[in-house]
Amino acid sequence: MPNEALALLAGLFASAFLSATVLPGSSEIALAALVAHVPALAPAAVLVATVGNTLGGMTSYAIGRVLPAPPRDNRALALVRRYGTWALLFSWLPVVGDALCIASGWLRQRALPAACAIAAGKLARYLVVAEGVRRLAA
Repeated sequence: MPNEALALLAGLFASAFLSATVLPGSSEIALAALVAHVPALAPAAVLVATVGNTLGGMTSYAIGRVLPAPPRDNRALALVRRYGTWALLFSWLPVVGDALCIASGWLRQRALPAACAIAAGKLARYLVVAEGVRRLAA
Protein backbone atom coordinates (compact mmCIF):
# COMPACT_ATOMS: atom_id res chain seq x y z
CA MET A 1 0.00 0.00 0.00
CA PRO A 2 1.48 3.38 -0.94
CA ASN A 3 2.66 5.72 1.79
CA GLU A 4 -0.08 8.26 1.03
CA ALA A 5 -2.78 5.63 1.58
CA LEU A 6 -1.19 4.53 4.85
CA ALA A 7 -1.01 8.14 6.03
CA LEU A 8 -4.67 8.71 5.15
CA LEU A 9 -5.73 5.55 6.97
CA ALA A 10 -3.59 6.44 10.01
CA GLY A 11 -5.22 9.86 10.16
CA LEU A 12 -8.65 8.24 9.90
CA PHE A 13 -7.76 5.83 12.71
CA ALA A 14 -6.71 8.72 14.97
CA SER A 15 -9.88 10.65 14.15
CA ALA A 16 -12.07 7.61 14.79
CA PHE A 17 -10.33 6.76 18.06
CA LEU A 18 -10.54 10.30 19.44
CA SER A 19 -14.14 10.73 18.28
CA ALA A 20 -15.18 7.74 20.38
CA THR A 21 -13.76 9.16 23.58
CA VAL A 22 -15.12 12.13 25.50
CA LEU A 23 -13.07 14.38 23.19
CA PRO A 24 -15.00 16.06 20.39
CA GLY A 25 -14.54 14.86 16.86
CA SER A 26 -16.33 13.73 13.73
CA SER A 27 -14.87 10.61 12.23
CA GLU A 28 -17.80 10.32 9.81
CA ILE A 29 -16.56 13.44 8.01
CA ALA A 30 -13.02 12.05 7.87
CA LEU A 31 -14.30 8.74 6.51
CA ALA A 32 -16.52 10.43 3.92
CA ALA A 33 -13.66 12.65 2.76
CA LEU A 34 -11.29 9.70 2.43
CA VAL A 35 -13.82 7.56 0.55
CA ALA A 36 -14.65 10.47 -1.78
CA HIS A 37 -10.94 11.16 -2.40
CA VAL A 38 -9.83 7.52 -2.82
CA PRO A 39 -12.87 5.27 -3.44
CA ALA A 40 -10.68 2.17 -3.72
CA LEU A 41 -9.78 2.56 -0.04
CA ALA A 42 -13.42 2.38 1.08
CA PRO A 43 -13.30 -1.18 2.50
CA ALA A 44 -10.01 -0.54 4.32
CA ALA A 45 -11.27 2.84 5.52
CA VAL A 46 -14.45 1.33 6.98
CA LEU A 47 -12.39 -1.33 8.75
CA VAL A 48 -9.83 1.15 10.10
CA ALA A 49 -12.53 3.58 11.28
CA THR A 50 -14.46 0.75 12.96
CA VAL A 51 -11.38 -0.55 14.79
CA GLY A 52 -10.30 2.92 15.88
CA ASN A 53 -13.77 3.92 17.03
CA THR A 54 -14.28 0.60 18.83
CA LEU A 55 -10.97 0.99 20.67
CA GLY A 56 -12.01 4.52 21.63
CA GLY A 57 -15.31 3.16 22.93
CA MET A 58 -13.46 0.52 24.92
CA THR A 59 -11.31 3.30 26.38
CA SER A 60 -14.51 4.88 27.69
CA TYR A 61 -15.55 1.44 28.95
CA ALA A 62 -12.21 1.16 30.80
CA ILE A 63 -12.73 4.60 32.31
CA GLY A 64 -16.08 3.36 33.60
CA ARG A 65 -14.38 0.34 35.18
CA VAL A 66 -12.19 2.56 37.33
CA LEU A 67 -14.81 5.13 38.31
CA PRO A 68 -15.64 5.00 42.02
CA ALA A 69 -19.15 6.41 41.45
CA PRO A 70 -21.79 5.87 38.77
CA PRO A 71 -21.58 7.93 35.58
CA ARG A 72 -23.33 11.27 35.71
CA ASP A 73 -25.74 10.45 32.88
CA ASN A 74 -28.21 8.29 34.78
CA ARG A 75 -30.29 7.76 31.62
CA ALA A 76 -27.38 5.91 30.04
CA LEU A 77 -26.90 3.88 33.18
CA ALA A 78 -30.61 3.01 33.20
CA LEU A 79 -30.47 1.97 29.53
CA VAL A 80 -27.46 -0.28 30.08
CA ARG A 81 -29.08 -1.83 33.17
CA ARG A 82 -32.29 -2.45 31.25
CA TYR A 83 -30.92 -3.69 27.91
CA GLY A 84 -27.50 -4.94 28.95
CA THR A 85 -24.78 -5.18 26.36
CA TRP A 86 -27.35 -4.65 23.57
CA ALA A 87 -27.52 -0.98 24.54
CA LEU A 88 -23.96 -0.63 23.27
CA LEU A 89 -25.18 -1.08 19.70
CA PHE A 90 -26.03 2.62 20.05
CA SER A 91 -22.60 3.65 21.32
CA TRP A 92 -22.06 5.46 18.00
CA LEU A 93 -24.61 8.13 18.94
CA PRO A 94 -23.16 11.54 19.81
CA VAL A 95 -22.92 12.33 23.54
CA VAL A 96 -25.01 9.40 24.81
CA GLY A 97 -22.71 6.84 23.17
CA ASP A 98 -19.79 7.78 25.41
CA ALA A 99 -22.06 7.58 28.44
CA LEU A 100 -23.29 4.12 27.42
CA CYS A 101 -19.72 2.83 27.19
CA ILE A 102 -18.78 4.36 30.54
CA ALA A 103 -21.94 2.95 32.16
CA SER A 104 -21.17 -0.50 30.75
CA GLY A 105 -17.71 -0.41 32.30
CA TRP A 106 -19.04 0.87 35.60
CA LEU A 107 -21.57 -1.98 35.67
CA ARG A 108 -18.70 -4.41 35.07
CA GLN A 109 -20.24 -5.92 31.97
CA ARG A 110 -18.00 -8.47 30.28
CA ALA A 111 -15.48 -6.78 28.01
CA LEU A 112 -15.66 -9.09 24.98
CA PRO A 113 -19.44 -8.91 24.48
CA ALA A 114 -19.26 -5.15 25.11
CA ALA A 115 -16.54 -4.75 22.47
CA CYS A 116 -18.53 -6.84 19.99
CA ALA A 117 -21.68 -4.77 20.48
CA ILE A 118 -19.74 -1.52 20.23
CA ALA A 119 -18.01 -2.71 17.05
CA ALA A 120 -21.26 -3.89 15.46
CA GLY A 121 -22.97 -0.54 15.96
CA LYS A 122 -19.99 1.43 14.76
CA LEU A 123 -19.46 -0.81 11.72
CA ALA A 124 -23.09 -0.37 10.69
CA ARG A 125 -22.77 3.41 10.94
CA TYR A 126 -19.56 3.52 8.89
CA LEU A 127 -21.01 1.21 6.22
CA VAL A 128 -23.96 3.60 5.84
CA VAL A 129 -21.62 6.60 5.55
CA ALA A 130 -19.37 4.90 2.97
CA GLU A 131 -22.31 3.69 0.93
CA GLY A 132 -23.86 7.16 1.02
CA VAL A 133 -20.65 8.68 -0.32
CA ARG A 134 -20.45 6.00 -3.00
CA ARG A 135 -24.01 6.70 -4.13
CA LEU A 136 -23.45 10.46 -4.19
CA ALA A 137 -20.35 9.99 -6.33
CA ALA A 138 -22.15 7.71 -8.81
